[in-house]
Formats: sequence, C-alpha cells, structure tokens
Amino acid sequence: MKTFLWTFMVMGALCNVFPAFAQTSDSAPLDDRGYLVGINDVLQIDILEPEVITRLERVAPDGKITFPYIGSVAVQGLDVPHIQKKIQDELGNGYLKFPVVQVSLKESNSKQYMVYGEVNHPGAYPLEEYSTVMRAISIAGGFTKFGSSSRVKVLRPRPADKGYDTIRIDMDRVMGGDSKQDTKLSAGDMVVVSEGVF
Repeated sequence: MKTFLWTFMVMGALCNVFPAFAQTSDSAPLDDRGYLVGINDVLQIDILEPEVITRLERVAPDGKITFPYIGSVAVQGLDVPHIQKKIQDELGNGYLKFPVVQVSLKESNSKQYMVYGEVNHPGAYPLEEYSTVMRAISIAGGFTKFGSSSRVKVLRPRPADKGYDTIRIDMDRVMGGDSKQDTKLSAGDMVVVSEGVF
C-alpha cells in the first residue's frame, strides 16, 4: 500500500510540475536544445519556400541523411540548428531560390537510457535534456507493487573501462525535495529498481 501511494504521488507531482508529460503527442517534435544528432535518430525536414516538401529522414550508419536536390548530407555530431542551416545553404547553392527550411528532431534513438526491474514498463527510453531518475521511473509507469523506493540505483558505463559505476538513489529524499539526489541521466545509463524486502 505504501509503495502504491508513493507511486501515485510521484505521478501526480510530475504531472503538476511537468504538465507536458500528461499532454505528449507522437507528432510533436522532441526538445532538441543542445542535442547532438547521432546514428538512427529521425529528423523531420520541412521546406516551406519556394515549394513545400516534408520528409522524415533517419540518420544512416555512415552519419548521413539523403535529401532531394542535394543528395547525402553529413549530420552526425551536429545540433539541429546547424543541420537546418547546412541544408538551407546547400539547397540555396543553385538548387532552390531563397529556400526556407525547418528541421526538428522526431525520434531520439542514438542516445538512450534503460529502466529495469520492478517498474510497470521496463525498457529503453530516449535521453532528453532533463532526463533524471525520477522522470525515468515515471515514464516507465512507476513502481510495481513489489518495487522499493529505497532500492533504486543507476548503473553508469565506465567510459574507458569495462563494467559500471553504481550510483544509489534515495527516492524518498528526492520526493522530499532533495533535487541533488535526483541524478541526471547520461546515455547508456541503466536505472534499476529492485524488489523491497518484505
């Protein structure tokens, strides 16, 4: 019962503080501020003038996308504003007169974190700018009836070594307002929620 109430409080708090979670749409672009595009990410590219063209392009393993008039465009490692300017400049280089281009991030597949264990929807999720442990657990559907708020940890890949560093999270303190406990996630992190001890 305690776990159920805690999960309910988390979901309610997140919906109040971050109402976008309650109103997300599959058609809405993701928050791409500062995001560096990688392989398998999906971009929506709209030419608004002088003719209207809309395309969804997945970044290929070579880090490029293909677009009408200009062919292959290297986009891996660039942020969305730079990609937008690059496509607009190349289209304007003799292909279209004064093109107006808009680029947005539709799917973030190159940078993900995982949520495992006693959550309702375990799996891989796209890493966003404000992805934290509390948000991750909420997006994964909250704790199951066996999940324990006191047995949450983050396994973080070591950059130059095999294995993981373990970061233990005190979710009760997070819900109590201790934002320092709500660790910001990095690509490849695994949030693990273990069963409580009954």
